[in-house]
Amino acid sequence: MMKKLAAELVGTFWLVLGGCGSAVLAAGFPELGIGFLGVALAFGLTVVTGAYAFGPISGGHFNPAVSLGLAIGGRFEWSELVPYWIAQVIGGFLAALILYVIASGQPEWVPGGFASNGYGANSPGGYGLVSGFVTETVLTAVFVIVILGATAPKAAAGFGGLAIGLTLTLIHLVSIPVTNTSVNPARSTAVAFFAETGAVSQLWLFWVAPLIGAAIGAILWKALLADE
Repeated sequence: MMKKLAAELVGTFWLVLGGCGSAVLAAGFPELGIGFLGVALAFGLTVVTGAYAFGPISGGHFNPAVSLGLAIGGRFEWSELVPYWIAQVIGGFLAALILYVIASGQPEWVPGGFASNGYGANSPGGYGLVSGFVTETVLTAVFVIVILGATAPKAAAGFGGLAIGLTLTLIHLVSIPVTNTSVNPARSTAVAFFAETGAVSQLWLFWVAPLIGAAIGAILWKALLADE
């Protein structure tokens, strides 16, 4: 169990450091910034690399919503759910702390949004609460369905991590303008406390919507698509 928790902690650390790090350090870099596309690819690549590195140990969740969806889908033990959540949140927070230390080394840098998620004034495109809630719920549901399908016994062996990472990339390409893309409560929690935009007050949405979406996705998979 300790190896599983360590893998989830390090994997979530890598996801936040790589994904949010690309947004904080590189997205708007003068003239050569990677933009939304680069950030989307960075998040996808962290999941791909993390899945192959840590998946054999812990399953490679790196996301409380994914852990919930897999538990509902019958692929994960309920007794391990809360310990996984704790490890994921700690790993993400440690990554955000290190990212803050790195970014603050630039004399003119200010935290601003610090890659946090939000709606209204905290949405990159100014989208409201309902838009943010629907986006996070629906995209998390789809994400969980893809995960359950890509890791099913009949799925092509060895390609699950790639399919899941590409799905997360696509999710970011759709939703960065709306909420700055969460679909992951640990990722949202990690950076919210370092932002200067009041992101903590909106953090509830990025727990509630992804968890609801994960449950919907798992239920739909079991009802409509699963063999068992």
